Amino acid sequence: MAWFRLIRWQNLLIIFFTQYIAWNFVLEPQRIAHSSRLFFNVDFLNFLCISLSTILIAAAGYIINDYFDVNIDQINHPNKVLLGNKIHLREGIKAHLFLNFIALCLSSYVAYTSHHLEWILVQVACITLLWYYSTHFKRQLLVGNIVVALLVALTMVVLVVYQPFLHGISTDVQPIIHSLSEVNYSFAIAQSFIPAWVFGIYTYFAFMLTLIREIVKDIEDFKGDEKEGCHTLPIVMGIRFARRTILVITILTITSLIFSAIFLFAFHYYLLAGYFSSLLILPLLIWVIYLFKSKDVSHYHKASQGLKIIMVLGICTLIIYHYQLN
Repeated sequence: MAWFRLIRWQNLLIIFFTQYIAWNFVLEPQRIAHSSRLFFNVDFLNFLCISLSTILIAAAGYIINDYFDVNIDQINHPNKVLLGNKIHLREGIKAHLFLNFIALCLSSYVAYTSHHLEWILVQVACITLLWYYSTHFKRQLLVGNIVVALLVALTMVVLVVYQPFLHGISTDVQPIIHSLSEVNYSFAIAQSFIPAWVFGIYTYFAFMLTLIREIVKDIEDFKGDEKEGCHTLPIVMGIRFARRTILVITILTITSLIFSAIFLFAFHYYLLAGYFSSLLILPLLIWVIYLFKSKDVSHYHKASQGLKIIMVLGICTLIIYHYQLN
């Protein structure tokens, strides 16, 4: 049980849930509808390999982060420290290396069978960023927050990287694509635009919400971070400034959601527009009001958890998107 808690199994399920919904409700319908004219690399087996690779890298990231945060966590979350208490530090490092190795093997299989070994650079970049986040970035002003937000966004981007028709390189993946006529090639480009747009929008909101959540967590962990000499936003600029920064980013996110809802409503996507308004915009407004009423660590922890729920609600828009367009 300690190992499951160490790798944050609930968060790993959310990652799989996110990628599965994106694959099943955005990519797979395209394959079913246009498999005769477009090349689809991410079938179910390849999807499982990519998703498991992502999950294993994330699990390894949680382990190495806790490894370097033992002293900080003894102050901020003394009852939740697992490494050094229930799990030996050396075992943690071994698990970190093993999980990353298996993850690279899985992604290498997909990249090799697709004749694009360079695609595994995405996984290599994630592993590298997680290492440097744990050792350096998280102690620097805003750098760690941005890195985590980018890594969360990459859970969607990785599916785009491994799906050639979404980035216009499908013509060199399979011989059949070389025989496409100019009309069919134009069709392929047009068909790639819709899911690529959906992935782009979701990636943007995943980045913004994660950035907000990371700053909230920095406020929550203020005492331990300060004692260990970290230079997070609340420590360097003060908690009040950090809260105002959160407010600005949240307003930008809500404004973007409002414009998206108006756009969807104008094009008669009433279900999606209603979902955006009632289950994303309204909860974010309530959340930011709650945040500014927070006065102790427990409130910031609840605010962080609340934002995670809103992120899951955001993931579910992909399901609504699928049924709205079909």
